[in-house]
Amino acid sequence: MKNLIVVFLLAGLSFGLSAQNDIRFGFQLSPTVSWLTTNDNKINANGPNLGMQLGMIGEFYFRENYSLATGIGFHFNAGGKLFYEETIDTVSIWTDANIPGDNVYEGGTDFKYSIQYVEIPIGLKLRTREFGYLRYYVEPRMSLGFRTQGRGNILNDAAVDSEEDFDIQSAVNLLNISWGIGAGAEYTVSSSTAIVGGIAFQTGFTDVTKDKNTLLVSNGRETEEDSKGKLNSIVLRLGVMF
Repeated sequence: MKNLIVVFLLAGLSFGLSAQNDIRFGFQLSPTVSWLTTNDNKINANGPNLGMQLGMIGEFYFRENYSLATGIGFHFNAGGKLFYEETIDTVSIWTDANIPGDNVYEGGTDFKYSIQYVEIPIGLKLRTREFGYLRYYVEPRMSLGFRTQGRGNILNDAAVDSEEDFDIQSAVNLLNISWGIGAGAEYTVSSSTAIVGGIAFQTGFTDVTKDKNTLLVSNGRETEEDSKGKLNSIVLRLGVMF
């Protein structure tokens, strides 16, 4: 699937550069639900974040119903909760976050990540012909996300206030690369304006979390954590194109 998307993007870029017939711009204000997963069965997703994507959209048409879609925007409050199972004796994490205490927590603790990204999506938008005032579309895409802020909360620990958030940028990688697919409809309001609505799924294939200085103790044995944390999102796409 990833290779197919890359082929789509390269093909769209090639066609777009050689045969741009029309350009449309717009903006989106899209609610999101995001969550984190890992490849370690002792560290599991334990709750989503409600967030928002806000930004500008550009569509560069190389055929009437086929365009290279890109833009720039913010993804606010991406992330979610990671739960370290009770089978872990202790975990030492977020050591650079200036959290009161020794940064050592017992198993059974939740760590909530709240991350802000600047995102640059690149995809192909494939539309149907117009049915009355409606067109339907699908849009495979990739997205480059650059972390601009990272905050964290520690839950289920008596020594730390769960409402207090901490600066954890040092525990979040700068770059997040993701891929996904969306579908929806455009409703034509006038000859130059359309309202866009749809839904999309987006999943990362780079590691969101830094594991530097994160130590796990299980059965008295200390190991460095080396899990891969992925960011996943469901996006309710709402926008206007001109």
